Amino acid sequence: MKRAIGFVALIFVLAESAPGVVLAQDAGEQVGMSPWGPEDEIGTLNIMTDTTRLEILSRISAGRVYDLSVEYFVGMPSFYGGGDPRFHYALTHTPRGNAVDDPTAIGPEMDEKIIYTGDVVSMYTHMGTHVDALNHFGLHGKIWNGFSADEHLGDKGWHKTGAETIPPVVARGVLIDVAAAKGLDVLPDAYKITAHDLEEALERQGTELESGDVVLIRTGRMKYYYDAEKYMNNSPGLVLEAAKWLVEEKGAMMLGADNLSFEIRPSEIPDNRIPVHTYLLAEKGMVFLEVVNLEGVARDRVYEFAFIGGSLKFRGASAAPMRPLAIPIK
Repeated sequence: MKRAIGFVALIFVLAESAPGVVLAQDAGEQVGMSPWGPEDEIGTLNIMTDTTRLEILSRISAGRVYDLSVEYFVGMPSFYGGGDPRFHYALTHTPRGNAVDDPTAIGPEMDEKIIYTGDVVSMYTHMGTHVDALNHFGLHGKIWNGFSADEHLGDKGWHKTGAETIPPVVARGVLIDVAAAKGLDVLPDAYKITAHDLEEALERQGTELESGDVVLIRTGRMKYYYDAEKYMNNSPGLVLEAAKWLVEEKGAMMLGADNLSFEIRPSEIPDNRIPVHTYLLAEKGMVFLEVVNLEGVARDRVYEFAFIGGSLKFRGASAAPMRPLAIPIK
């Protein structure tokens, strides 16, 4: 469903006439045009302003910080079943090897005294805790705001709406713990999270959504994160109707969940399209988070918090890692 760093082109955003291309949605659906102008590249994140950021920061009520990210490691969950690369880690320098090779020519005595380690990673942008950029999915050769693959997709990534355009996010965050509302540690495989499920969980928590929120949905799937196959296969997730409820009725600015594909997998659509991705990214201009670690806030029943997240500025990329934080608010 996704691509590696440096290979940001996406199969769901190519022209309809291209041979073998599978379009993301029906021909009648079109990409959204931004109310923030023809050059807009960040979509609903325009809702966030200096005033809204200051307001939420002023409500911080404790020094406790919850880390909502996961570890990156060899063997971690990823879409390798679709041909995408796994996470790779390798040492480029070790203390012993550095002393033997002396690559900086400082002499064996100094190499024995000061040990040195260096390493390298290679990864797919859509693994670990990450944010999907607006160029990730599109319709009929175009992405959000009408930017076209023909005009704006180069050999080194998209020239529009790449991950580097995503600003640091500071906003009110809300946890919707659907698993807990069902009395479960984790939702069943392929469970379809509906708007009713979200309303039920919010009522149980005594939490109300506000316009401009970052809404994070807990399925409990993080319980299986260190078992890649179990974590990835047949994941519970949001259905399109629930996404529309959050966006159109509740005014969410950004969404996220603790599973790998955000929406229900396998797809709720019989021919295996990805309707929620396309709706949020291409039609509504809303970036969203996947593989968010919500176990800490769920355990402590921290349902409202200051959400603070900055993603890596991978130029032109369709996604980038993010290490979001949650700080309780009053």
